[in-house]
Amino acid sequence: MSRMLIRLLVDEVLVGALLFLSAGTLEWAQAWILLAVQFIVRTVGALLIARANPALLRDRANLSLHADQGPADRFLVLGVLATGFLGLPLVAGLDAFHWHALARPSISATTIGLILFGLGWVLKNVALWSNTFAVTGVRLQPEREHVVVDAGPYRVVRHPFYAADPLIFVGLGLWLGSYITVLWAVVPLALMVFRLQLEEEVLRTGLPGYAAYMERVRFRLVPGVW
Repeated sequence: MSRMLIRLLVDEVLVGALLFLSAGTLEWAQAWILLAVQFIVRTVGALLIARANPALLRDRANLSLHADQGPADRFLVLGVLATGFLGLPLVAGLDAFHWHALARPSISATTIGLILFGLGWVLKNVALWSNTFAVTGVRLQPEREHVVVDAGPYRVVRHPFYAADPLIFVGLGLWLGSYITVLWAVVPLALMVFRLQLEEEVLRTGLPGYAAYMERVRFRLVPGVW
């Protein structure tokens, strides 16, 4: 658990540095609130997951690259991290304080953005709580008796952990007052979709019962849509 808390603190410092350096100021209340929501929700989630899935928490405390991870997945996970979780705060600070490329979102839109951002992290926590095999790299885990998980949010969509990303990315852009950031979110989300499809192919061909699970749960990210 201590390793995970260190990881969360490092993430906070890194995201905060990108936000405030790109903005050129520490006087940005929305950024401080965003960081607080992110840290609180992720920390509470980690404490709960530590009880249910301690091995998963240890895995996710490490970097997102593993020795048995394929090169395509390495490229995609680094792409999502670089353009999404790191790139979006950078773009938001630049646009909100320097570019002013588009009109700022309304107060109601920014409020909705913060709600979406928080809900996205909550959904990630619920997915990790439900799926002890949700490690950072796309791989089969025979050493852990890997089986199909169809409990919790996995009854509704096949990839609830990824379904949280649009909420987080779009919510971040709205809350920080930057429609350009919302538009930029298309880049990491496209990479995430490619990674999702790669993961599905690995699981479909290598994990017994996953093809049948795909038949039972038809939608990947959004119920009734895709």
